[in-house]
Amino acid sequence: MRLPLIFVLLTVMIDAMGIGLIMPIMPNLIVEVQGGSLSEAAIWGGILSASFAVMQFLFSPVLGSLSDALGRRPVLLVSLFVMALDYLVMAVAGSLWLLLIGRIVGGITAATHATAGAYIADISDPRDKAANFGLLGAAFGAGFVLGPLMGGFLGEIDTRAPFYAAAALAALNFTLGWFVMRETVTDKTRRTFEWHRANPFGAFRAIGRIPGITGLMWVYFLYSVAIYVYPAIWSYFAAERFGWQPQMIGASLAVYGISSVLVQGWLLRYVVRWATERGAVLWGQVFDFVAFGILAVIASGNLALALIPIAALGAMVQPALQGMMSRRVADNQQGELQGVMTAVHALSMVISPLMMTAVFAQFSDPETSYYLPGAPFLLALVLMMIGCLVLLRTKSSVT
Repeated sequence: MRLPLIFVLLTVMIDAMGIGLIMPIMPNLIVEVQGGSLSEAAIWGGILSASFAVMQFLFSPVLGSLSDALGRRPVLLVSLFVMALDYLVMAVAGSLWLLLIGRIVGGITAATHATAGAYIADISDPRDKAANFGLLGAAFGAGFVLGPLMGGFLGEIDTRAPFYAAAALAALNFTLGWFVMRETVTDKTRRTFEWHRANPFGAFRAIGRIPGITGLMWVYFLYSVAIYVYPAIWSYFAAERFGWQPQMIGASLAVYGISSVLVQGWLLRYVVRWATERGAVLWGQVFDFVAFGILAVIASGNLALALIPIAALGAMVQPALQGMMSRRVADNQQGELQGVMTAVHALSMVISPLMMTAVFAQFSDPETSYYLPGAPFLLALVLMMIGCLVLLRTKSSVT
């Protein structure tokens, strides 16, 4: 299963690149296409990010349920093929509306994270689920490294060059998957596709009937809204607060991504053995508390760089929660569960960019009564604390 696993991890990495790739170039790209100020660009950036997330919210349960019915292989391959075409369209887009359409299609194709998660559940023993989901998170982190690096480096040459590179990567991975991907859904675990369970709300109801899942989903949602403060406003925050250029912004995101890869791909399995999955979630939230609190008031770019590895320790939260929930559903519902989790994450990506960029625009405006570009991090801190309280009130017997 080594080559198929590599293909699935590469697919998740490329999905992540769809987020990180445009972050360093987004301010310049929007100003290039639309004109206006940096604060106005931040609002449009939030709209583009939110549209990507809306499609993930709507289509993650659909693709997850389709993968339970048709298999993981066809869902992953078709999505990669369409993704490659979508990047080519964005590379030549000359208006914000065409960029918006590109992000909408990109959100649908990136909804395969649910299918990738279901594949990991298919091949994992129950005791190894959290660690293996950590590998999935590490792949996402690797994409978060490569995306901003590619976006920052190639963006210095041309704002469209990163899209051509991403299209080539998606096409190459499609070719790899065509030859090596093997199906893990069998006749025994195959589940009939049902539209009433494939839409987000129907899927939520079906998964919510499983004991202990609802509380954990709330924790996951609040965590996702809070942690998305980084991709939502980091490029604008760093440019405003520290005067960083795209290459420096990309490098800082790469440091965060590398640190997250190490945490999820290596450190997490040891933390779970020592503190259990629940403990890994709590410790990850504590590190996020520290990072958000400091970033809210920080004025030094060098100190922000030094803080990044500490902030990345919070990356333990997502795969630990993923493992906790995966162990509580049947084998023929793994795609459905991962679809719901991806939809919850996508819903947070709808809410968080709009909310975080609006707060940033308000507190970074030259005419604001109280200048605090780090205000979104204070909001993220409050949300993370609420999520921690929900987890503490959730019975340990179901976590």
